[in-house]
Amino acid sequence: MKKLAIGYGALTGALLTAPLIALLFLARELAELPFPPYDLFDWMARVLPGALVTFGIDRMVDTLTLLGVSVADTAKTAEKLAAVILMFLMGVAGGAVFFAVFALRRARPDIAGGLIAGAMAGLPMAAISVAIEGSTINPLLVILWTVAVFLAWGWALREAYLRVIPAPSEHHPEGAQPASTIGRRQFLVRVGTATAVITVASTGLGTLLAGRARREIETAASSMAHQTVSTDPRLSFPNAGDPLMPAPGTRPEYTPLKDHYKVFIRSEPTVIDGSAWTLPISGEVDNPVSMTIDDLRNNYEPRDQFVTLSCISGRIGTDLISTTMWTGAGLQDILADVSPTEKAQYLFIRSGDGFYETVDLDLIASDSRIMLAYAWDGNPIPIDHGFPLRIWLPDRYGMKQPKWITEISVVEDYRDGYWVERGWDKVARVNTTSVIDTVAQDAVYESEGRTLVPVGGIAFAGARGISKVEVRVDDGPWREARLRSPLSETTWVLWRYDWPFEAGQHKFEVRCAEADGVPQIETERGNRPSGATGIHEKHAKL
Repeated sequence: MKKLAIGYGALTGALLTAPLIALLFLARELAELPFPPYDLFDWMARVLPGALVTFGIDRMVDTLTLLGVSVADTAKTAEKLAAVILMFLMGVAGGAVFFAVFALRRARPDIAGGLIAGAMAGLPMAAISVAIEGSTINPLLVILWTVAVFLAWGWALREAYLRVIPAPSEHHPEGAQPASTIGRRQFLVRVGTATAVITVASTGLGTLLAGRARREIETAASSMAHQTVSTDPRLSFPNAGDPLMPAPGTRPEYTPLKDHYKVFIRSEPTVIDGSAWTLPISGEVDNPVSMTIDDLRNNYEPRDQFVTLSCISGRIGTDLISTTMWTGAGLQDILADVSPTEKAQYLFIRSGDGFYETVDLDLIASDSRIMLAYAWDGNPIPIDHGFPLRIWLPDRYGMKQPKWITEISVVEDYRDGYWVERGWDKVARVNTTSVIDTVAQDAVYESEGRTLVPVGGIAFAGARGISKVEVRVDDGPWREARLRSPLSETTWVLWRYDWPFEAGQHKFEVRCAEADGVPQIETERGNRPSGATGIHEKHAKL
């Protein structure tokens, strides 16, 4: 009886939790209420040990890589799916436990039993949503709504138990099929049909509303663009006259914004109202200020820089790396206006998503390129990438560069940043890397009596530049590739090597050296805690 109850409880939990999640999603889009699956997932990422969080991220990346899909394109979708699946499984487990407890006690749950079960699930979820959402939504409303829907879930669980599990007093002749079994099947079929309709309808309508809301937000952000923002940089690439054409299949030299990789600590990007946003800069300064986005645009000479940004979580050959044009206000100029005191040593930067990081004032003083960026590709920074403001630090991985900046404090003492507290490198200096994007076997051509296969890819060394790229085939000698002029000293370099064709299965490897001749680290090392190193290789049958 107990095993039967657990099985039916798990099934009932699944049938009730699916529409619960769908209705929570619809409520978020209709009334901007929190979505507990995402909040729970984000809360766990904050409170669990950094090593455990990183282990989970690594396994997700391993899975996506094994499936042959782009990590940059699918990581956030996979994370959201994992959050929904987590809550769904918790609902399944909750149903199984509820049924098992009452079956073991051989008792019939009353209304209070169902409501208590709902409250035990709803109150922690409400507390988590309040903690994660902060002051962006009325806490009382969050608590009332979240607890109410979970109370309904608990009540439905109790009603299902009464319909599915026979009372202890029921006895039936041997071989006879009890009427309760027939009623149970009919009940579960009806519940399944109803929950499927609710789940599909709520999810579909919520998705439609989410798309419309997203377009409205993006339109509002775009309306904030001013003439001080640079024109589209694709109209005037500085290396447009370079004669070297990339090998067919090499990634675009300039990353379209829709393809730029996205990494952030919450399940969804943080949405900030740019028209009401201000940036307070306070602490160890003589002239504390609170700046609007227009102040940053109009009071400081805009700085444009082609930038390649990479993620420390990426493996060798990762696609968590992208290049675009950044525009912003020089941080040296801003600090000159606020006038840090003699005690000042660091900037402590907070973000709207709960992220934080510390930046050394000596680093800022040493590099005039460091900026508070408000535009990418000539337009306000996209919502997914930190609108309305983020910092750019040359030669550092993205983990050191906060997005959705809401506050800057000038401080005397150092404090570990969000990812540093979780075991990642304090400096996070970009490791030199080179990648084979393509062995263009469909673009084979003849030249001077030889059949050649274009091979190409990228090399990147942060702000240190690339002087040489070499390719090796089948463990043979290293051969130097040709380099295309980079968009700037802070972007990747595209390279090309035309390999003399030989039929068969071949292994291609690539390595590079920095501008001053320092070779990339060839020893294979994982990405934690300081970024991956090693030789990238690609296998091809020609």
